[in-house]
Amino acid sequence: MAAKVKKGDRVIITAGRNKGAKGEVLKVIPAENRVVVQGVNVVKRHQRPSQMDPGGIKTFEAPIHISNVAIVDPRDGKATRVGFKTDEHGRKTRYAKRSGESIDV
Repeated sequence: MAAKVKKGDRVIITAGRNKGAKGEVLKVIPAENRVVVQGVNVVKRHQRPSQMDPGGIKTFEAPIHISNVAIVDPRDGKATRVGFKTDEHGRKTRYAKRSGESIDV
């Protein structure tokens, strides 16, 4: 199955404490159905010092479930679902169902 959300996509959070936040997908973890979104679900963890790293309290984005994000429509900036169609060159492309506009550029 083709991926509906890919690295680099602009998404909006639809559920949870970060609902309504927009960000870019930094990483997709398909085995766990999770994505890491820039600036969303930021957590703090204590890091033990190592030879390369001084340690301390580190902040980073934790993964969130893929069902809690939606692609941002390129036309109006609102959440949309993703559809697939073949273009004139025979390639399978993603498009926003809300506006019909292509997501893959």
